Amino acid sequence: MGIVERKEREREEMRQLILDGAQKLFLANGFEKVSIRNIADEIEYSPATIYLYFKDKNELLFGLHQRGFIKMVGEFQPLQFLTDPFEKLVEMGRSYIRFAVENPELFDLMFIMNAPMDKLDKEDWVEGDQAFGLLMQVVQECMDAGIFQKHNVQSTAMMIWSSIHGYTALFLRKRLGMFPECDRQPIMDEAFNLFCETLRRGL
Repeated sequence: MGIVERKEREREEMRQLILDGAQKLFLANGFEKVSIRNIADEIEYSPATIYLYFKDKNELLFGLHQRGFIKMVGEFQPLQFLTDPFEKLVEMGRSYIRFAVENPELFDLMFIMNAPMDKLDKEDWVEGDQAFGLLMQVVQECMDAGIFQKHNVQSTAMMIWSSIHGYTALFLRKRLGMFPECDRQPIMDEAFNLFCETLRRGL
């Protein structure tokens, strides 16, 4: 490995260390209560070191969003080889729920935590666009195959995503207290199956 490659690897390792520390503190204390100095103390480096990699806390949070969406899109990619577009859509939904259940803290940072996202106003959100783009692509495939009626692709994809995201968030936030704890996962699974059946019958 050459000097340039080694320096790049070391830089990326430091960047990931900073993100790990920020994620831990954001989740434990909330975005607003965490300072760059807190993060520096957590990883045992100076605040000046962090500023070499991230301009401010918003950029750190944006980096965590990128990390989460890269991981989630990576789980969607193998599903693109499925030939039945509706099966692909269903499996993407299952993968989304599984990702949330297996990575609740990361999912919380990606979608639920209240925090400013000024970074999103300044540059394209490539990773988020890629995830939603995969959903729109499979929705278009369902329309082309006659499985769905011809509706606006963006609106249809948004409806599907928001529905699945809604009860996933309810489950993670423990807002299903009206059901015995042992029944919550099966109920969520059945709700997803019913949603898919409804899509198949009437969209």
